[in-house]
Parts: sequence; structure tokens; C-alpha cells
Amino acid sequence: MNTIEAVVRTADPAQWREGDAWLAGGTVLFSSGSPSAGQEPLRRLLDLGSTDWTPIAVSAAGIELAATCTIAQLYAFPDADADADADAGSAAGRGLAGNWPGVELVRPCCESFVASFKVWNMSTVGGNLCTSLPAGPMISLCAALDATATILGPGGARRTLPVLDFVTGDGTNCLAPGELLRSVGLPAVALSSRVAFRRLSLSNLGRSAVLLIGRLDAGGTLVLTVTAATKRPVQLRLESSAAALAGALTDALSEALDTAVPDDLYHDDVHGLPAWRKDMTYRLAHEIQAELTAPADRDPLRISGDFWPPRGGTLNGGPRTEGA
Repeated sequence: MNTIEAVVRTADPAQWREGDAWLAGGTVLFSSGSPSAGQEPLRRLLDLGSTDWTPIAVSAAGIELAATCTIAQLYAFPDADADADADAGSAAGRGLAGNWPGVELVRPCCESFVASFKVWNMSTVGGNLCTSLPAGPMISLCAALDATATILGPGGARRTLPVLDFVTGDGTNCLAPGELLRSVGLPAVALSSRVAFRRLSLSNLGRSAVLLIGRLDAGGTLVLTVTAATKRPVQLRLESSAAALAGALTDALSEALDTAVPDDLYHDDVHGLPAWRKDMTYRLAHEIQAELTAPADRDPLRISGDFWPPRGGTLNGGPRTEGA
């Protein structure tokens, strides 16, 4: 990055100017280099490394993740023996989070990076969201748990919005020039839901091509979040009792996917063709529905195909589905 003239340690959006970029872990920034042709060359990096933001804070309201929380810190969080430098590192914080089934999603999502320890120790939750790639697993985790993003702007401005709306497309998001993602909040009501996780890739250690997360909320609502297969996160909510979901809504789920995810929203790159991503999205969606609406003590591997034969497709040599 031979256009950089200065590195400024700051978390103040008022210091941002044209040609600046926020620097957190830098794992994407330094690998991709300067902006594309036609964009202003980067002149300064605004380094967030000096912030004292608590990486993970747990309260009765839920879990707050600082944008600078690293993947390594997040991965260690569910471990009761972890010495995390966060509010969550206390026995009380870990005990509270241990009662939330949604915490089970943390490690599968971290592992979906398929990255080395070097990346895990530098890459951040906020950086993954702001890069806004379809396969971003922190996008999957936060969108599936109805997380809210807190965004700082020049002049002391602050706004919040759902992470589901934060990412707008392949590599694009709603941040205005100079705005900074401060944190994401995972609400306790979503964390308290029963959850299921499915991920597919065309190779054993490949980038996620399809990643779906399901929740069964206390009121019997099935919440399904589709990521990686699509250019932006898509969420479906099927309002019904768990008993009805178990047998009567298989067709309704397919119809809901037809409506929510048009063909042109499926992502197309070397990690999977749109038609295959669509086929696997429907397959995994029905596996999740089957798992979440079956008795909790039933083996999820046995029920993965009970309601859903593949629609003319196969796993194309990819790994079998993974359950949370």
C-alpha cells in the first residue's frame, strides 16, 4: 500500500477525511490493497488499535460485541475456562451466557472462516461485517440472532439498525463516508431460542457457499436466515406453533423461499453456481425445519432427510451438512 502517508490512532469519526480508511485487524485491507480504479487512493489509515472497547460484554439484555473484538476472542468466549479480557470473562457473565442456546452458534460461525490462527488473532467482528462479503460468517451469526449495529458518525452522531439491513449486497453496506461501526448487540430473546446450523462448501476447506441458521422462538416462530448463498442476508419468519411446523409447513417454507429469494439474488462465483446454491438452500432449509420441530432429544442426523429430497441436485462432492 504505497500510497499511505500517515497512520493516525483514533476512533473519532470527526477526524475522517477523503482518502482515509478505518483500520481494525487489517486482514482484508492489507490483502486487497488500495481501492479499485476510479476511487480515491488511500492516503491515511485511522487505526482503531488504541481503543479500550471491551471486546465482549454480557448482561441480562444480551451480548454486546465491540467491532474490534477479534475472532480468537469470540471463539474463546463460550469456554468456561477461557481467560477472556472482557466482562464475559467473569464467572457471572459466562454463567448467564451459558443459559442461552444461541451461544452454540458462536464456534461454528468462527470455524466457517476456515482461516489460520494468524487471521483469527487479527481479524475482527466489525471488519467482517464491514467487508460485507456474502460468505462473511460474522454476518451470518449477527443477522441470524437479530443483532443491532451501532454506528458512529462525525459530530457525535450515532444511529442503530439491524445487521440484517447493514449489508446491502456483495461487498456493499449502508455505511456513509466517515461512519464507523462501533458494536453489535445480540439480544437475549434471540439467544434464548433453540438453534440449528448448516453450512456447505464445494471443497473440504473451502469458503462457505451456503450457510443457513435457524431459530425456533419461544412462541413457535421459525426464523430462518440465509447467507453465503445470497448476495446479502435474507430472513424468513414462519408464524405458527411448533406442532404445525413439524408437519404442515413444508410447502409453505418452499413458497416463502421462492418469494424471499429471487434467482438473481443468489451469489455467483467460483465457490458455487447460483443454481447449486439455490438447490442446497432449499435442502438445508428443510433440514433445519425438521431438526427444530422434532423433539429436542431426536438425533438431527436421522431427521436431516425426513422432509426434503434434493430438488434434482446433489452435494457435488462437498462435505455433508454440519449440525450445531
